[in-house]
Amino acid sequence: MALTKDQIASVKGRGFLRNRDTECFSGRVVTVAGIFSPDELRALAECSEKFGNGKVIFTARLAAEVVGIPFEKIPEAESFMAERGLSFGGTGAKVRPIAACKGTTCVYGNIDTHALAKMLYDRFYIGMRSVKLPHKFKIGVGGCPNSCMKPSLNDVGIEGCRAFSFDASLCRGCKKCAVTENCPSKAVSLVGEKAFIDPEKCKSCGVCIGKCPFGAVPKQAESLCRIFIGGTWGKTQRMGTLLKNTYTVDEVPAVIEKAMLWYKENGYEKERLGATVDRLGIEALENALEGNSLLERKEEILAKPLLER
Repeated sequence: MALTKDQIASVKGRGFLRNRDTECFSGRVVTVAGIFSPDELRALAECSEKFGNGKVIFTARLAAEVVGIPFEKIPEAESFMAERGLSFGGTGAKVRPIAACKGTTCVYGNIDTHALAKMLYDRFYIGMRSVKLPHKFKIGVGGCPNSCMKPSLNDVGIEGCRAFSFDASLCRGCKKCAVTENCPSKAVSLVGEKAFIDPEKCKSCGVCIGKCPFGAVPKQAESLCRIFIGGTWGKTQRMGTLLKNTYTVDEVPAVIEKAMLWYKENGYEKERLGATVDRLGIEALENALEGNSLLERKEEILAKPLLER
């Protein structure tokens, strides 16, 4: 018997997406930034063998999908994974699982991307999983401006950077400047007898930190985060708008929560965050991010129905 639309919709919200031209589904197993323990990987393999077609496919956002699960076996698959500390999910008009690059171990990583992803996962994906938003809400964490995780194409994207500083009094105007040679953005050049830093080109990527043997660019530099708002990719494409401020890692969750509450209060149903920003202006959002008014009104905002056009 063919599945009904109601049956298909009933499991989609639980993380099961129908496989094309079949009566079977891919079950999306959620993790933090694609990190699985050996036991969890074994559970994935066993679940695929017991309930699916033997295949596990990793998604672009680092979830793992067990492919080919018949509709009637979905409850069994859910129970099997729950007993092993794993769950299906990651769909719907709410916060999606957090995606992050390997900045924790990457030589270019300016922040501990996995630790930040876990913090955001617990606070938003788990802590606000029951909150219905106008549309899906994707969060991406990148460790540096190399942008492997494409944070600027998420509803909220975090990009690790370094607080660059330059002490011209320590610059000796070396003919072969180590800072110039190491700068991937070509933001450093020699002007006269001193190095010149072009602030328009500098991405605060941190690659040049400590490269000057005379300390003109100090070895110690604070890790900070840039935050992009309203990015999307797909049928509608929008580069995330870069907020004017930089933030410490500890400040990031509050900024995201304020942005989410602003979106919940101002976004129309089925309108992505970027479209809301374009409609009302980035200044409106940045003004709302100042202070704690949104956080103080959190319960009021969450209790309101979504806006309709």
